[in-house]
Amino acid sequence: MQHGIVTCCLRLLTVATAVFLLSSCGTLSQTSAPVSDNIYLSHASFEDNVDDMVRHYMQQKQVSGISIAIIHQRGEPQFYSYGVTDAVHRYPITPDTLFALGSLSKGITAEVIIQLVNRGELHWTDTLATLLPTSVPLSADARRITLLQLVTHTSGLPRQDMDLSMFIKFMRYLSSGENFYGNLDSDEVLDYLADFRAPGNPQAQYSNLGYALLGYILQYHFHQSIEVLAQHHLFIPLGMTSTSFAASHLRNFPYRALGHAGDQPKLIPRGQLTPDWQFRHNMVAAASLYSNARDLIRYLGAHLSATPDEAINQAFAQVGQGYQQHGNQSQNIAWVTDSYGDQRITWQVGYIGGYSSFIGFDQANGNAIVVLQNAFNWSNYLGIALLRDWVRQ
Repeated sequence: MQHGIVTCCLRLLTVATAVFLLSSCGTLSQTSAPVSDNIYLSHASFEDNVDDMVRHYMQQKQVSGISIAIIHQRGEPQFYSYGVTDAVHRYPITPDTLFALGSLSKGITAEVIIQLVNRGELHWTDTLATLLPTSVPLSADARRITLLQLVTHTSGLPRQDMDLSMFIKFMRYLSSGENFYGNLDSDEVLDYLADFRAPGNPQAQYSNLGYALLGYILQYHFHQSIEVLAQHHLFIPLGMTSTSFAASHLRNFPYRALGHAGDQPKLIPRGQLTPDWQFRHNMVAAASLYSNARDLIRYLGAHLSATPDEAINQAFAQVGQGYQQHGNQSQNIAWVTDSYGDQRITWQVGYIGGYSSFIGFDQANGNAIVVLQNAFNWSNYLGIALLRDWVRQ
């Protein structure tokens, strides 16, 4: 009888794993606009193209609020705001409206780590055997995982732990919208490493698990949270006063855009409010960031043009370097670069709870864009479409 129950659970878990991978974030983003949307990019002015395309998108996806910021040819930022924070409060979206950014947290965490490496406080060749406490059981393959592999998603670690506990939490998420990454947020994430076996030919594979380990490593080695490290190395030098991994203390937090269902969660009607996701430990470094369009376009501007801080300049220059090439796409440190003929766009996406975010820049042409929406939609193509439209104009 017990054998039958276990077999049944394993079959369910196999099915759930497939469903989960089809429902997960990062590489499954739709970053190319549908061909039919080209009609919304046919106006004489870029501003009219933005307005027409965004309004169509919001209507089609039932999005209540979108915030966009743009830099064109290294000029002054331009802002475009649409809709409201939610149907109850109806605070108008502005460049100062806060959004949850999900995995955009990883880019900040990685750029902090780059600076620590450049200062000699960490090394790209450091392995989990030396980065983690000696008391943590590690398989032979886990012992060999390097810091560089963790930040570039090339360690062979999966997106998340695949077990019955995750399956149950994920199934609950589909109808509740509740956070299902509790295991990765706790030190249970370390348990996965005892039996880890690397794939024969590791390819870049987006890994929340890997970045949860980075969150643990930073706290273990420096006895400081990623919030403290990021404030010191990035936020304060860049004047990002509305960006935080611990956002509840930010002045505009009570007026933030609230998250809504979109393409996910599957069993919640599109446009319905979803719960905030909160992390307190390892996953903070991977997914807890809040910010607004004004701060993020300042951040992207620093990727386009040198700042007075040479440590930041060196770190930002490194995120454009590719470590694995897959067709026209290269996997960088946290970021990805896509090639469209001669144009190269370096970008990140973030999904969490009821939010989707995109940031990207075109170094050669001096263009950058931030697109924040308070709905969970895989179709995050507005950023790429508009960056490419600048070049076509």
